[in-house]
Amino acid sequence: MKFSCEKAVLQAAVTVAGRVVAPKSSILALEGVLVEAEDGLLRVSGYNLETGIVTQAEADVRETGAVVLSARLLGEILRRMPDDVVSVTAGADCSVRIECGPTSFDIKGSSDEDFPDLPCVSDGSSLTITEGNLRSMIGQTIFAVSDNESRPIHTGALFETDGKELTMVAVDGYRLALRREELLGQEREGSLSFVVPGAALNEVEKICADRDEPVTITEGDRHVTFEIGGTLLVARRLEGEFLNYRQTIPRSNVIVLEAEAADLQRSIDRASLMINEKLKSPLRCRFGDGELSITSKTAIGSAFDVCPITGDGKGLEIGFNNRFLMDAVKAAPAGRVRLELNTATSPCLVLPLVGERENFLYMVLPVRLRAGE
Repeated sequence: MKFSCEKAVLQAAVTVAGRVVAPKSSILALEGVLVEAEDGLLRVSGYNLETGIVTQAEADVRETGAVVLSARLLGEILRRMPDDVVSVTAGADCSVRIECGPTSFDIKGSSDEDFPDLPCVSDGSSLTITEGNLRSMIGQTIFAVSDNESRPIHTGALFETDGKELTMVAVDGYRLALRREELLGQEREGSLSFVVPGAALNEVEKICADRDEPVTITEGDRHVTFEIGGTLLVARRLEGEFLNYRQTIPRSNVIVLEAEAADLQRSIDRASLMINEKLKSPLRCRFGDGELSITSKTAIGSAFDVCPITGDGKGLEIGFNNRFLMDAVKAAPAGRVRLELNTATSPCLVLPLVGERENFLYMVLPVRLRAGE
């Protein structure tokens, strides 16, 4: 194998594919990236048996071939090389020479036959959405994905479509985040429902750019793929029964309030100064007529702040986890939010006030308040 390409191009491909490479594995090849060169194209693949990434770039290919190289070592070599054209030559014994200007490295690779085949999803149902919309959908729900392995199905996000829109839902037992966007192209027949691991979605978000280019999502029997430009990500689907979120979200709420998102963030932030990982305490939120008072109290002191709101909360007092409440307000894609409440033991809904279409919803469960908190 022999090819050459710009250092920045090769480095970007190795960085993208290397994101899913296992730092340590009983299968040595999984600690590396598979580099393939043929027909003027360079393909770089990383795989950890759960998630795989294949990305391609143009290159001057003089001899076709493939070799597996240490992802860590190759990345470090490229990072230190001058910004110029990089030439890579691999021999039959998997010895590899990497040259760039006066700099050269000789390293040992391994056979491409040692690299496991990535799953192929070619005959499944597909849907298409823009990169920018998919990126924002993941960013506004991923924080609510559970990290509790006792319920593996909730360590991912639910993808659901009715043929017109794509809905993403993430839950972790304490909160729920929902995001909805229209699909590209003509309306597809039938519905789809599958769960994608949170770790894979983190990588999809990093690959996506804030642009209107299409992303094709294909659902297979056991895997799902995301085709983003010249990059393909494949992930194992999570199996199990996802929470019936429609029955969980209360919509007949008697208290409806509005607030400026920035004001609410500042108040939560100030009251949270007394709370840390060692000193945990809920925020005591009292919803009055035209104002929300937020109090926190721990062993190091207490804090009090007032946020202006529109509406009358009838003196309702609720305790909230400060981080969960802050995540909701930060994620809401609008300068002003609507808060819907019922009782001190009922969930609170946070919705952005933007347009007539409801494409984001966040639900957070209250925390029981004790006397003196």
